[in-house]
This record gives sequence, C-alpha cells and structure tokens, in this order.
Amino acid sequence: MLKLNKVYFTLSVILLTVELLIGIYAHDAFIRPYGGDFLVVILLYCGIRSFIKCDANYTATAVLLFAYMIEFSQWLHLIDRVGLRNSAITRLILGTNFAWSDMLMYTLGILLVWLTERLWRSL
Repeated sequence: MLKLNKVYFTLSVILLTVELLIGIYAHDAFIRPYGGDFLVVILLYCGIRSFIKCDANYTATAVLLFAYMIEFSQWLHLIDRVGLRNSAITRLILGTNFAWSDMLMYTLGILLVWLTERLWRSL
C-alpha cells in the first residue's frame, strides 16, 4: 500500500511551503487564523495520500476527525495538564486556544478536498 503519488506529494510540498510562509510572514487577523487552518487539513490529506494508497473518503474523514481531536485537546487545555505549555514545538503542533472558527475552517478545507476528489473522479 505504500507508493509515492507524485501529484499529492507535489501538492504537499506546495501546501507546506504556503503554511510556513503564513506562519512566518502573516501576522494579520484573517489569513493566519483562517487560511492556515483551512489549508492544514488539506496538507495532511495530501501528505497521507502522497505515500499511502487509500480511499479518499476514508482519508478525508480521518484527517477531519484528527483535526477535531487536536482542537478538542485545546478546549481541555491538554498541554497545560501534561506540563508541555513551555514546549514551543508542542504549542505549534497542538495549539493552545480552542476556537469554533478553527473547526469551521477544518470542515471547509475537507469539504474542498471531498468536492475536488469527486470532480476529479468524474472526469
């Protein structure tokens, strides 16, 4: 089941680059908080599909549930409870603040993935 998919790999590299640029240069009230969350689930989806041949719907659902779990861990203040608040990498990966808008952006990102995959399969 491990097989390099060049299309998804290329998309992953592009999305990772965009995410890094957003993280470094976007200090605004729209692109960083909303665009980054929208794109991160697409990045995760493409990253998985880059190396693992798996069902698109299953992968999209798994990525969305994973994103929801991360956001829910923020609501529970999990990094504080396990003593990782001072870890910059943990704060970067897991985040620190729950927001319903993040859940919406994750959902919209996966919706775009789902619609794109459906359109692609119909061609």
